[in-house]
Parts: sequence; C-alpha cells; structure tokens
Amino acid sequence: MEYGYQSMLLTGESTAKFPSTRYQGSKARLADWIWDQVQGLSFHTCLDAFGGTGAVAYRFKQAGKRVTYNDILRFNYYFGMALIENSSVTLGPEDVDWILRPHSEVAYPDFIQRTFHDIYFTDEENAWLDRVVTNICALDDPYKRALAFFALAQAAIVKRPYNLFHRKNLYLRFAEVECSFGNKASWDRPFEAWFCEFVEESNQAVFDNGEHNSALNADALTLPNDYDLVYVDPPYLSRRGVGVDYRDFYHFLEGLTMYATWEQQIDWHSRHRRLQRQPNPWTDKNTIHQAFDELFRHYRDSILVISYRSDGIPTADELRALSQRYKRHIHQESFGAYKYVLSTNPHSEEILFIAE
Repeated sequence: MEYGYQSMLLTGESTAKFPSTRYQGSKARLADWIWDQVQGLSFHTCLDAFGGTGAVAYRFKQAGKRVTYNDILRFNYYFGMALIENSSVTLGPEDVDWILRPHSEVAYPDFIQRTFHDIYFTDEENAWLDRVVTNICALDDPYKRALAFFALAQAAIVKRPYNLFHRKNLYLRFAEVECSFGNKASWDRPFEAWFCEFVEESNQAVFDNGEHNSALNADALTLPNDYDLVYVDPPYLSRRGVGVDYRDFYHFLEGLTMYATWEQQIDWHSRHRRLQRQPNPWTDKNTIHQAFDELFRHYRDSILVISYRSDGIPTADELRALSQRYKRHIHQESFGAYKYVLSTNPHSEEILFIAE
C-alpha cells in the first residue's frame, strides 16, 4: 500500500518545526518556557548533557546558539544527529522507497521475529521491522540513517500501549476493553504509514542556523567542560525512590540501533527481552547525590541550568545546596504544576535552577 509520502515532502528553514513525540519525559511542551528563562543570559556555546528527544537543544539551535547535544543512549543520539547536528540533509521519496522496499539480493535476518514473538508487535510487524532496520543500516549517509532511525523509533513508540517497552503486553492491543493508555487506531495503523508521517515531520525540522552544531553519545561526565552554558535534565528519581530508567523503558529502540550485536546484549531471563542491566547512578537513591555533585563540579565554570521536579530525590533544597558548593548565585523559577504522561502525582511542580 502507498501512503503518499511524496506529497508530504516539505523543506526549507521557514518550515522548521520540532517533530511530535510521545517519548516519556520529553521537554517539547516546556522548551519555549525554558528558553524564556535563559534568553537574557550571556552565552553562545551550550551543551544539552542529557539530550533525550532534543527538544531543548533544538530550541537553543533555533535561537542561533552553537549547540552540542549529548545522550548516553544510542537511539537518542540518532535524534541529536538528525535534528541538531544535521543542517541540510533530508530523506527524499527515493530514499523512503528504498528503505521500505524488499531487495531480492538481500538475505534479510529474522532476529526480531524469532526473539520478540508475541511481546510487542505482531508477527507481520516484526518481519517488517527486520527488513526495514536492515535497509536503514545499509544507508551510506549518516544523517539519512539518523533521520530514518528517528522516524522508525517514533513509529514504534506510537504503536505501543503506554508508548513504552517495559513489559510483554501485546495482548492489550487486541483486548475488548476501555483503556486510558493509548489509542487503538494508532496501534492498528500500519508501521509504514507512521514511518512516512514521521519522515515528513523530521524533514520539516531540518534547518541550518549558521553554527557548527554537534551530537555526541557519551557519559555527560566525560565531555569537555568549556561550554558557556550547560543544560541538565537527568533521569527523574521520585520521592519514593523509583527512578525513570530510559534504557529499560526503551531497550527495544536501543536494540534497533545496534541490530547486528543485539542478541549478545539481551537479558534472556526477562520475559520481555530487555537489555542486560547496567549501573545507573541517576536511578539509585544511594548514588544520585554524588552524581549531581560530580556533575556540578565538572561544569563549575559554565552557567548551569537544571530542569527538576519538586518531588524528586534529592529535594529541591538539597539540589540548591549541592549547586551552591560551586556557584554563588542560584536562581529558581517554577512553571507550576506539570503532569507528565503516566505520572501519578498531579501536584508535582516543574522547576528550573539557574546557577551562575
């Protein structure tokens, strides 16, 4: 079936717009507010140290800053490559056709079909994923590859109950029950249609701000510390000690980007075939205070801008005290009550610390 991709294609800086996303914790709806709080600061180079979807980095790019995007997850790094570092490359109709079409000379693997049967997607969808990922990995242009992975990841997210990969729950897509965690029409819409829609959105987001922007895939503590401003939005750890582990939530997307070695990195004891666990100081209440201290010390010569929640660990007062070890002037702004998708606390406030 054809989904009219060619008629969707738009290019040009005048149409640049950040793509839609259902990624957990995205700052897309807060990016303008964050920019309003920092636009009066004196800075040109900036680092988004925990980039995620890239919404804040993208807003800084729109403002003409020289932006470095970073995220330790590889699939997020592709988001940064596609939308921040990339200044001109888009996916044309011929690229999309090549990605979606089976090629007789290619012996397509069946890894997703064998490994994830009856877990996240149907057998037909798993076969489609095996083919399309193989084609994406064969793209020569790194920016076209990044754009394709971005579109594929967004398509996979939107077709999932809860928009996550945290449990084996394909059955929810076919249950005859009322649900508040997704849209059956979205789940049932073909992957190909979603992929084409997100290709269109990512193409529209590509623009050149006249600066040399870059995307990195590293631990934030290993990066250079010579930026004018560093924006920090680490994983959230609730007052109950429950952390948001993005690698666990989106392990399937991470696996797509390392398709050739995915099998060696799976925890085969888990029912939903997650990746093997890795230590994460940001999701452990016993290590998160030290992680913040090390981060603030590392970037002590930069303006620090920290997105935070009023009900997290450390507390807002503790976080202020940690930053005061390295900064003289701490300013706090509050957006007010802000509820993220799947959050159980409607009264939690979104706050922003600016430390100079």
